Amino acid sequence: AYLIEAAEGIVGLQPAGLKNVSISPRMTLERVKESISSAITEMRSEDGLIFLIDMPGGTPMNVVLPIAKDIQKCAVICGVNINMMTSAFAYRQSLDFDRLSAKIIEDGRKAICEVKSLLMKK
Repeated sequence: AYLIEAAEGIVGLQPAGLKNVSISPRMTLERVKESISSAITEMRSEDGLIFLIDMPGGTPMNVVLPIAKDIQKCAVICGVNINMMTSAFAYRQSLDFDRLSAKIIEDGRKAICEVKSLLMKK
């Protein structure tokens, strides 16, 4: 939720088409599945569905993947960072589904760097 708020602070409020599903270690796996399934039902559209997930191999990814395989226009993107969120928000209306998914990944990768070494080069 904080990542969404930060991205909205940069790009602007997102009026629709966005759902955060927060999970906790205290939640049962069944409750996690219910929360994610409910969000999918609410958000599913002909435009497609993009899942931005914190890390590969974690519970959210493991719950989403079996469901996502049955959704034709769907991307599951792991390793989410603030650049990915701002990219998703900034380009969601102007890029088609495939280009948006690629742009989110590209911009996320660009944000990963060791900044001290970059500063030392100058």
